[in-house]
Amino acid sequence: MFRAVKPGSGAAAEPSAEPKAAAPSADSERTAVFRVPKVDTVKPEGGQKAKPTLAKPGSASASASASASASASAPASAPAPAPADEDADSERTAVFRAPKPSTFVPLRTDGDGTAEAKPKPKTPVPPPLPTPSAPAAASTATERLDRSDRSERTTQQPLPPKPPLDMLADLTNNPPPPPSPLRTAVRRFKIYAPLVVLLAVILAVVQLVRPLPEPKLVMTAKSSYTFEGAAPQLPWPTEGQAYMAAAGLGTLGQSGEQKPVPIASVTKSMTAYIILRDHPIKKGEQGAMIDVDKTAETEGKKNDSVNNESTLDTVKEGDKISEYDAIAALMIPSANNIARLLARWDSGSQEAFVKKMNDTAKELGMTNTTYTDPSGLDATTVSTAEDQVKLGLKLVEIETLLDITKKPNWVDPSGKSWRNWNGLTGPSGALGIKTGTTTKAGGNLLFAAQKKIGNTNQLIVGAVLGQHKPSIIDTVLAASKQLMTGTQKALEGATVVKKGDVVGYVDDGLGGRTPVVATADVQAIGWASLTVTVKLADGGAKMPQTAKAGTEVGLLTVGEGASQVKVPVALKSDLASPGIGSKLTRIG
Repeated sequence: MFRAVKPGSGAAAEPSAEPKAAAPSADSERTAVFRVPKVDTVKPEGGQKAKPTLAKPGSASASASASASASASAPASAPAPAPADEDADSERTAVFRAPKPSTFVPLRTDGDGTAEAKPKPKTPVPPPLPTPSAPAAASTATERLDRSDRSERTTQQPLPPKPPLDMLADLTNNPPPPPSPLRTAVRRFKIYAPLVVLLAVILAVVQLVRPLPEPKLVMTAKSSYTFEGAAPQLPWPTEGQAYMAAAGLGTLGQSGEQKPVPIASVTKSMTAYIILRDHPIKKGEQGAMIDVDKTAETEGKKNDSVNNESTLDTVKEGDKISEYDAIAALMIPSANNIARLLARWDSGSQEAFVKKMNDTAKELGMTNTTYTDPSGLDATTVSTAEDQVKLGLKLVEIETLLDITKKPNWVDPSGKSWRNWNGLTGPSGALGIKTGTTTKAGGNLLFAAQKKIGNTNQLIVGAVLGQHKPSIIDTVLAASKQLMTGTQKALEGATVVKKGDVVGYVDDGLGGRTPVVATADVQAIGWASLTVTVKLADGGAKMPQTAKAGTEVGLLTVGEGASQVKVPVALKSDLASPGIGSKLTRIG
């Protein structure tokens, strides 16, 4: 430590020769105080702020600076006491904390007596260290450091709180206990048990709200029935060809070679079928009204037995004939001019209609049939007995046609009566259809008949072609009648199911089965050795989910087509909705 000494007039500052024995003050030890020259303050005039001025060399201030410099060279252990005349202001303004060593510039006196500072090299001077002879100073420095540490510690701010999730993690992030099979099993149970329970609840809800499957009717009765005995032997004609079948049951047999032959007016059966198929007539009505053209009137005048030209000669141009009467003229007196009139009315020309006839033959499976005209007068129109029976089985389904063909005679719109060429009509059960006779074709007949068995009328259809023994019309009628009668005798009925027999059950789709029973005896129609089919169906109605016992839920059917025998079936017990257990355990 150095103190500024007031130099004398023209005297240079010298370091103190002997350090004083007085102990340094606490402030000087703690703050490493340097005494600097006092700065003179010049008070300006006019109330201006005072400005500090540096002391000139030779002045008292300069002497003080020199004295301070001289004192700095003295040992730190014996600093000189401050002069008594220094005021408190100089002590307060001259205190500095030196974070790094200061550079000492000694002063020297030139020959003129003025002190001039001579710069020295800037060598860092370390701060004075406490000596062992000054234990009080060391103790004071230690106390100052302790206070500084306490001051720093007391001024620190607490850390901000952690986020809640981090605090939760610190609280719960405990090291797990050592693993063991039991702990692993318990942990897995705790994890997966709630998931399993949740899935089970969801599955149960889904199973309960799923739509129920549609109930189905399942048959347990035999699907067929075979009549006992040997196949019947029918009285087949000795010439030509023949074929016999029962509607919905099948073929009873055939005779002769099934090869294409002229069929004459039997051709009109196809003409009638197409007209009634494309222009159906409701029962009790007359159908469409057809204009009679000049061609129909002209062709009607050609009625002669020499050319086998059968016509309706009562029609005139401009007249109108109903569709019903036109079909009657076609099938009873076999009017060729009306056959051609219907062809033009339906298709615009005879050629277009003939094409439609051949297309229809292919649809029905008449593979050995060729049509060249709508009336059959041309010998190039050929067919077989088998093909004509295929057509006849479709014709017996048209009620209007059978109402016409079974008539023994017909009265035209003019009042003239016409005889039916088919003599197989009347109480024998014959339903007619169509005859066809020419010199080249011989006698031909497509016929139908019925037999009442139980509560049904069984229909049979036969065809006899190529009968040339005179008279050809009588020969074919006789051969056809024997075949028809023999077939009627061969037909019989047999009870397949009795009333109250269980024939099936209603399956609710979830394992529930409710039996169903026949509401009446079920009788099959056939002949010896014939096998007929038995079917159980819902009849097209939607099966209920619940129903009382005795509710009809379907039909038991025996046979096919017109020979079918149908009997309702009913629930034997109540049909109940599936239970909760069935709903929960269903699969699929």
